[in-house]
Amino acid sequence: MIDSRFHPCDGPLSLSELMARAGHAGIDLKGAGEAVIAGASDLDDASSASISFAASAAYKAQLNTSSAAAVLVTEGMADEVGPDTTALVCDEPYSIFIDVLNILYPDDTRRVVASGGASGKYECEDGVDVGAGAVIGPGAEIGAGTVIGANAVIGAGVAIGRNCVIGAGCVVECAYLGNDVVLQSGVVIGGEGFGFQIRPDRHKKIPQLGRVIIQDRVEIGANTTVDRGTLGDTVIGEGSKIDNLVQIGHNCRIGRNCVISGMCGLSGSTILEDGVVMGGGAGTAGHLTLGAGTLVLARAGVSHSFPAGSNIAGAPAQDVRMWKREIAAIRRVTKGDKK
Repeated sequence: MIDSRFHPCDGPLSLSELMARAGHAGIDLKGAGEAVIAGASDLDDASSASISFAASAAYKAQLNTSSAAAVLVTEGMADEVGPDTTALVCDEPYSIFIDVLNILYPDDTRRVVASGGASGKYECEDGVDVGAGAVIGPGAEIGAGTVIGANAVIGAGVAIGRNCVIGAGCVVECAYLGNDVVLQSGVVIGGEGFGFQIRPDRHKKIPQLGRVIIQDRVEIGANTTVDRGTLGDTVIGEGSKIDNLVQIGHNCRIGRNCVISGMCGLSGSTILEDGVVMGGGAGTAGHLTLGAGTLVLARAGVSHSFPAGSNIAGAPAQDVRMWKREIAAIRRVTKGDKK
């Protein structure tokens, strides 16, 4: 969800005014021009005052049940829109949705950065230790017994639980942290995800309006980065441990008690179910799921989903037994059988 605590909306606006200001006044509003739009959202989270989009057939199941006031869709998807939602038919729903986001949440990159460095009132429970040079933004909340290291930056509205350790030089934006969370020095939580609509002339930046949710007892190693979601949340489940120099992309969801070793990279919308273990330097393509208890060997390149209990290796990753057989076959071809 887009949390107004971190990303204030410039609405409400009428649908007709919103589309005009976004540069798309020519879209047929089906008589709903006076509908009030107070924000944007994914289809699943949309309210009767939200605008959303559906860019492909993958969204069909959500369209009919969404509560959105209006949805940007292609002509072929218009019949899937529910009766209480206005279908805004266009050729490029996602591109137009980006324009709409930039009207509702203008200059969000600058807003987040500026608010994090602003002076203002924040709340600390008893026993919080704030190091030299640390900056805490307005509206932040910090629980009892938490230590904030030197030169750390805690952004506006961030909530940090009790008995946490925030190392020197950490940056935490657009995030909620549970209790007993440890961030080693240099960790960046809640930075913008790497989101661009790729175009031949000029890549179009996608506003990153989500959050990061870190549950209890998570530990994150030095110089690791966890990007906030695009519209939804990036989530790290309780008890998970993440090594140094790991990249967690936007909208990733990491389950409970996962272990991610150094130099791993998770592309956006990767899902790790509970107890997944990733060896050093492994990486995933986006929009895939690794089932509970999966073991990913070091340097594996995961290009598709695997079920629970998998043991995978190689690039592209496959079942470790098949991978070992391939390695043995290649050795026989290159070096010959040894008698």
